[in-house]
Amino acid sequence: MSKAAEIEIASVTKVYGSTTAVDAISLKIPSGSYCCFLGPSGCGKSSTLRMIAGHEDISSGDIRLGNTVITDFPPAKRGTAMMFQSYALFPHLDLVDNVAFSLKMKGVEKEERRTKALAMLRLMQMEAYAVRRPAQLSGGQQQRVALARALITDPQALLLDEPLSALDPFLKIRMRAELKKLQKRLGITFVHVTHSQEEAMALADLVVIMNDGKIEQAAAPRQVFERPATAFVARFMGDHNVLSGRVVAANDDILTVEVPDGQSFSVRGAGRQVGESADIGIRTDRVRLEEASDRTLGFTCVVSNIEYRGATVKITASGAGSDDFTVIASDAAYFAKPVSVGDAVSLSWCLEDVVLLGRMSS
Repeated sequence: MSKAAEIEIASVTKVYGSTTAVDAISLKIPSGSYCCFLGPSGCGKSSTLRMIAGHEDISSGDIRLGNTVITDFPPAKRGTAMMFQSYALFPHLDLVDNVAFSLKMKGVEKEERRTKALAMLRLMQMEAYAVRRPAQLSGGQQQRVALARALITDPQALLLDEPLSALDPFLKIRMRAELKKLQKRLGITFVHVTHSQEEAMALADLVVIMNDGKIEQAAAPRQVFERPATAFVARFMGDHNVLSGRVVAANDDILTVEVPDGQSFSVRGAGRQVGESADIGIRTDRVRLEEASDRTLGFTCVVSNIEYRGATVKITASGAGSDDFTVIASDAAYFAKPVSVGDAVSLSWCLEDVVLLGRMSS
């Protein structure tokens, strides 16, 4: 396989008419890493992937693969390969000819391209199906063929546009494990677009969360989970409650943030002045169903919904200016002291489980 290469995105913007889809983003994707772009529909993640691939023109900025600026290169000359969401296999060709198609376009001799195609099918454990047509395969098998076809060009980076979205939930999890294993075995850079938080956290070395054409955070999964950079990341990832208010006191490294209904909460942080607005994030799985010993580390609320999830129970409550404050309790903790919809309950947490959230610069 080709040597993996770092991808550098330098102040890249994509404008469609009067709409800015990608807004001057900069990012370095380390060589040999698994990078997932994550965000809601229309956030700019697929446009970014297509610009790396050369399927979309860049309005301004540059993209570099290794030491080469590839901004103006056609897709076939970039050293990247793209696997599309639809797989885009040719229904009238058998698997060998599907996989070998790009080599045929390059004028590679029939025997050589067939040998290479069979080697790629062997890598994907699909050699036994070589003479079949795509319609005779399951969704997971079609995906393996599409991967083989992308990898036969010996790319430095493989680009995947929502590759698991068409699969059923059980197959998704299995193929997720296979993608990770394949990336480790090949050692090349994978860039994968998804709208699934779980998928990104399971696969990526680097998670890039986009919103409204900008990058909100680019970090390792654990950092995104434990230290979300902004209120958007905390809400989108779903593992932190977000309370918004104003700083009313700053003592040493402890800020006191007052929310609109008058309650105040403590958070560690610096660089905020009294009177400034502030968002704080509180880990959903660290909130306890008990009264706080410090009134700035908890509040009383009313339970609005309860969902049993097996190992955990999700409790949604309203209070402290939030209509959907979430508690993820272990099944043991919940059933030792169950609550019902409509109950008034006390919630508490530790100072270590509160994060001062940053803001995107506009």
